[in-house]
Amino acid sequence: MMNSARVPVEADRLPTRTRFGYSLGSLATGAFGTVPGLLLLPYLTDTLAVSASVAGLLVLLPKAWDVLFNPVAGRISDRTTGRLGARRPYLIGGGVALAVFFAGLFAGPDTGSATFDGLYVAGMFLLCATAFAFFQVPFNALPVELTADPAERTRLTAWRIAVLAIAILLCGAGAPAIRDAVGGIAGYRVMGIAVGVLIVVGAVGVFFGVARASRSRVLPSVSNWREVLAAVRDCRPFRWLLLAFVIQSAGIGTLLAGVDYMARVALNDKGLQSLLFAAFVGPALLVMPLCMKIADRYGKRFGYVLASLVFTVGVLGLLGARVFPVGVVVACAAVVGVGYTGIQVFPLALLPDVISAEEERTGQIRAGLFAGVWTAGETLGLALGPALYGMVLAAGGYVSSAGDDVTQPAGAVTAVIIGAGLVPALFALAGLPFLRRRILEVDP
Repeated sequence: MMNSARVPVEADRLPTRTRFGYSLGSLATGAFGTVPGLLLLPYLTDTLAVSASVAGLLVLLPKAWDVLFNPVAGRISDRTTGRLGARRPYLIGGGVALAVFFAGLFAGPDTGSATFDGLYVAGMFLLCATAFAFFQVPFNALPVELTADPAERTRLTAWRIAVLAIAILLCGAGAPAIRDAVGGIAGYRVMGIAVGVLIVVGAVGVFFGVARASRSRVLPSVSNWREVLAAVRDCRPFRWLLLAFVIQSAGIGTLLAGVDYMARVALNDKGLQSLLFAAFVGPALLVMPLCMKIADRYGKRFGYVLASLVFTVGVLGLLGARVFPVGVVVACAAVVGVGYTGIQVFPLALLPDVISAEEERTGQIRAGLFAGVWTAGETLGLALGPALYGMVLAAGGYVSSAGDDVTQPAGAVTAVIIGAGLVPALFALAGLPFLRRRILEVDP
């Protein structure tokens, strides 16, 4: 049985206010995509004294819920009608709820029991993940509905990634700085509130920014899980693109989880964390115009492959963290940042093209559905990263603590470096086989 949903009338070039308004949503996605991956594992292992292997699972399991729930959120938004449209109610509702739950994530009762405190974090992280699904899925679906022009979608994605880079830079450098300035568990609490405020700004910004952006007409949409699975099964380009992105997201998640440990354990300087993260994210704003030129001249698929190789070279350079001068390590982080920018821009620019082609082929809405599956895959990949990093730390004998300075064994130092260097490189390369063929081929 089909259900009706709304899709836009085709448009050409978007006004600047719409691009900017849409891109503000990246303040929310960047904050939630960065801070838990960067600080939640250290919060569990070095403040709440949860063992590294258990901490990795506590970060992973709530995200695993998202794998099931994100497609549901996509179907719900596809089938929503009303004065505010199909996506906007979830942008504001999901965004505000995410901000509240995120502040609560680092505001636990601090009972002194690693088990109870760890379970509290896992439960609150589950609520965060659910709220994020209702924000992120409609946010990812919007480019298909804002414009039918593939080149304009690339420009829209570039604006989005530019703001995402700013959000990641603010959170990646600012969140640890706030934590360290206040100190202890109170530092985590203040940081959680500050990041929650940024999430609210992003949610409100995109809600109003796209208010006048699109007109719509009624078309059919899938209505049950059987049709959801069939839709994904029948769209081969979407499956290829999704697999490549999920695999590489796991590598990115591993790298993000390792930044704090790299600074504290491998380089023996906690203050270097902000510098490493700034070097990692900073290049995004500089290379964004280059990404657009590469997409226009050589194609988005070519740019995606090139960015993956650049990312791989950069993270392999981090393996020399114990012997290279700090300046060389920072330079390697900057190379990683150049590749990371492309790994974000090109697949997100390809996604609406794939969805649009499939909607044209089937005559059905696919935006929310595919955005839900995409977000589920991205969430799983980014969650697998910290979980895997926790297992690598545990294998190296990493010693957890309740905020005390601990001298780590040599095996733990090696594990810190391998987890942040070799593992992300392997994941980046593992995604490439899915990009060998033409990603936008739509014939079955």
